[in-house]
Amino acid sequence: MASGEGVVGQLSGAASGEAEAKMETEEEREGPVLYLDLTSYQLHDLSEVEIPPTLEEIDLTANRLSSVDPRIGQLPRLRKLSYRQNLLEDDAIVPLSSWETIAGLQELVLRDNKLTRIPDAGIFKGLLVFDVSFNEITSLTGLSKVSGKLKELYVSKNEVAKMEELEHFHALEILELGSNRLRVMENLETLTNLQELWLGRNRIRAVNLCGLKLIKKISLQSNRLTSMDGLQECTALEELYLSHNGIQKMEGLSTLQNLRILDVSSNKLTTIENIETLTRLEDLWLNDNQIPSLDGVETALAGSREKLTTIYLERNPCAKTPDYSSTLKKIFPKLEQIDSDIIA
Repeated sequence: MASGEGVVGQLSGAASGEAEAKMETEEEREGPVLYLDLTSYQLHDLSEVEIPPTLEEIDLTANRLSSVDPRIGQLPRLRKLSYRQNLLEDDAIVPLSSWETIAGLQELVLRDNKLTRIPDAGIFKGLLVFDVSFNEITSLTGLSKVSGKLKELYVSKNEVAKMEELEHFHALEILELGSNRLRVMENLETLTNLQELWLGRNRIRAVNLCGLKLIKKISLQSNRLTSMDGLQECTALEELYLSHNGIQKMEGLSTLQNLRILDVSSNKLTTIENIETLTRLEDLWLNDNQIPSLDGVETALAGSREKLTTIYLERNPCAKTPDYSSTLKKIFPKLEQIDSDIIA
């Protein structure tokens, strides 16, 4: 790691000294790779920062920037740009959509600003990562212009009420829409390469995954589900998070042969059932339900008896029985953790 003196200049005044721009050079590539890191310098603008034309990555996280410096639009090698945690409003982002020199951008992070709509990112034909989480966006309108090559899309912690303009993202692998106002799971059927779907803290009442056969992680925590039916075709699923809902019955899980982690804590379950076939299950979270006893647990988890390493059943009636821990240890010889207790 070298300083940026003479190449990425120094900041003057109060911002100098420790607040010197950082540069990373990797000689194994053709020519130097320059990385400008101005994280947490509380800058209001970049007027005192030298921006060399060879930059490939710029990280401006945690500043006080309210505009995009036009010199960034003159960086032909720029691949990653982060304006995370700044003060950018919609109009301030508009110039990005016309800067053809940086059309090769692959990662654009505008997380935690003051945006109310999806920015126009259509010029970035090879965009792979797009993050507009933690803003005030009310609609996904505008996503139709985003490159179909996109692999990761983050729009969590906004005010989005409808899943739309997602159909062309055939290469998408990660979709994060947690903490919005979504009520219906829809327009996902064409996302055939999706591997992770995060929809926690919404208002969703039913599971509708349209047979996403490659998906490995699903989070629907803190929604309004009363049933877990609808997951049957997600046969590649490895991690399933359904805590803090109103689910009354364990169902539709028997086909999920690859499931390793199942979290159905804080629901309304009274019985552990329909998971006998889950032979790879390692972590099972059932705490804060209404399970009365451990009767039938061994049968219900017969398939994962030799695999299970963690089980949570605390704050169920069954956890109050005198032989609670000893019974579980006897049933599951590989257990390493019961609730918050690590087994020596």
